[in-house]
Amino acid sequence: MSDLILTEQPRPGVLVIRLNSPETLNSMNADLVEALYQTLDEVRRDSTVRAIVLTGVGRAFCAGLDLRGYGTPPGAAEGEGRAQAGLRVQQHIASLVDLCRSVRAPIIAAVNGAAAGGGLSLALMADIRILSEDAVLHAAFIRRGLSNCDIGMSYLLPRMIGFSRAAQIMLTGRSIDALEAERIGLASSVESADKLVDVALDTAEAIARNSPFGVWMTKEVMWSNLEAPSLRAAIDLENRTQILSALTKDHREAVQSFLEKRPAEYRNN
Repeated sequence: MSDLILTEQPRPGVLVIRLNSPETLNSMNADLVEALYQTLDEVRRDSTVRAIVLTGVGRAFCAGLDLRGYGTPPGAAEGEGRAQAGLRVQQHIASLVDLCRSVRAPIIAAVNGAAAGGGLSLALMADIRILSEDAVLHAAFIRRGLSNCDIGMSYLLPRMIGFSRAAQIMLTGRSIDALEAERIGLASSVESADKLVDVALDTAEAIARNSPFGVWMTKEVMWSNLEAPSLRAAIDLENRTQILSALTKDHREAVQSFLEKRPAEYRNN
């Protein structure tokens, strides 16, 4: 595993992933993105990992694309044209969106410092965002002569804060401080820098106390129902998922432990 990504499990069922390139403000290049991809891919179906905290080492969460050069993603073919090579890079970064969604454990972004461009997109991929008081979100692509519709931002941001707010942010490329992010619903809370990771760990631990299948289905159905064509379709999916959950042994254990006034012991069965 690359030293560009640091991992630890400080509490039962909780995995902490740290982007570890502080000298570049954890900016995205082929090596860092591939290391993050491999780390998430390893745990995407691991039921012992019940929640994930994603944060950055140093004074930034992620400063976006490494302007010194992205490098070469895996699978590049010799003699590729500029369009082909560019699309390979684009797809390499954007593949993180589907991957974060497919990881069964909820991902909590503990945003320390700047999250710019692709770093903002990375924060948006998470299920929960907790920001430090000094965090700043930058929709930076448009300030570099590019479209701000990149790495899932044009899909995720309007659904989180509404079209008009998202359009104003994405078309101007302005920054969002932590308090505004909380006010408009981008952040679930704002914490002091010294408490940020602890609060994220507390949230992760609260998630990890629930049944693995119940958490997995809640995350999966919430994301799926962002794309539901109707309320009826959304409810139909909820109904079928709830029956699946009710048939698990962990559901029976949850009921029994509640009646016996003791913590539940889940076995993902």
